[in-house]
Amino acid sequence: MSSPLRNPTNPRNRSRPFATPQSLSDWLRPRLPSDSFASWGVKPGTKNVHNLWLEISEGETSLADSTPPVRTVEVVIVRIIRNDGKLLIESHQELSNGDVRTRYRPLSEKMKPGESVEAAVFRAVKEELGSIIKNGNFRNFDTNESDINGVVKIVPNSYVNKVEERASASYPGLPACYVLHTVDAEVEWLPEGEFCTEEVEEYGDFDGRNIADSAVHCKKHYWMWVDSDSV
Repeated sequence: MSSPLRNPTNPRNRSRPFATPQSLSDWLRPRLPSDSFASWGVKPGTKNVHNLWLEISEGETSLADSTPPVRTVEVVIVRIIRNDGKLLIESHQELSNGDVRTRYRPLSEKMKPGESVEAAVFRAVKEELGSIIKNGNFRNFDTNESDINGVVKIVPNSYVNKVEERASASYPGLPACYVLHTVDAEVEWLPEGEFCTEEVEEYGDFDGRNIADSAVHCKKHYWMWVDSDSV
């Protein structure tokens, strides 16, 4: 495995610059277009301020002190390719508030502070595909190479790093900078046709359950295989 995959690439700390979701909301309100901010968690497919507060608290997201603020996120993208060259994509998600969010993209996951690309790949597969993988013990494995060996194989020399700046679909009006870490991978025991998986609770170990419960979260992921050059 090449060193860029093993070395931590997401050094953001876990400090909480906002004590509560309300304090974050108060800080954001004068910095964002009022109609955009009011649509958070209301417009189908969007998240709410509780989601953003949790992302910041967990060190997954940082906000620049600007108007408007810029949200920076490190993301691992796992292009799962099977033997016939087909690529696994997430077609859509079923959210906790009943909304359906269109995705049509490979498996992707926000990275944790200090997490290596390799560890993020293993965690992403475990959290989003673990419920369907036939080995019943997989979801109980720790996300390290020895436990997942034989289930997930990262294709050597497939790592690509890219930075994209674009509007956030989850948080309208909030510009985003995505630091993307992409790898190709092979994953055993996946179905050959379309399938869905249940999301491992995203903030299940967070100590503020009321806040986590107020956030919009994904309940189910829907997957399909497509030609690799179509995405």
